[in-house]
Amino acid sequence: MLIPLFRDAQGERRIAIIRRAEGGRHGGQLAFPGGAREREDASMLDTALREAREEVGIDPRTVEILEHLPVLDTHTTGFRIHPFLARVVRPEHWTLALDEVIEVLEPRIRDLMSPDAHGEAEWQMPAWPRPHLIAFYRIGSHRLWGASYRILHPLLPRIAAGGW
Repeated sequence: MLIPLFRDAQGERRIAIIRRAEGGRHGGQLAFPGGAREREDASMLDTALREAREEVGIDPRTVEILEHLPVLDTHTTGFRIHPFLARVVRPEHWTLALDEVIEVLEPRIRDLMSPDAHGEAEWQMPAWPRPHLIAFYRIGSHRLWGASYRILHPLLPRIAAGGW
């Protein structure tokens, strides 16, 4: 999984977040570009770079890996995620794999740091035996939660403080 950071034309730090296409286990959810390792991938970094290119058109030659973040497991689907924080050159136009990605959201880091962007709610998912209190970030009318939230939450203060 690639966590793409970039600066916009005004110098604002932003992060690229995708909204998954409907269907599948994560349909309609917000996430970072990423997916399963394939035979031709020599490493999990190769997987992250390939997926970012395939899903949204990030050229691997424009990616600077800043940190290999801790590996984590999803709570409900059993996936193991290998996240890589990266500085990227934003493509002029996002090239979406429409069978996988509906859109790319580009929230500013400072907006995500706002207390208004953070929320918690009790949710009941079909596979859960009981409701759970879920923390999330509001991005427009969407919510970033789950593993993507757990990756982003400890990073935001470091990014906002000028890390990397």
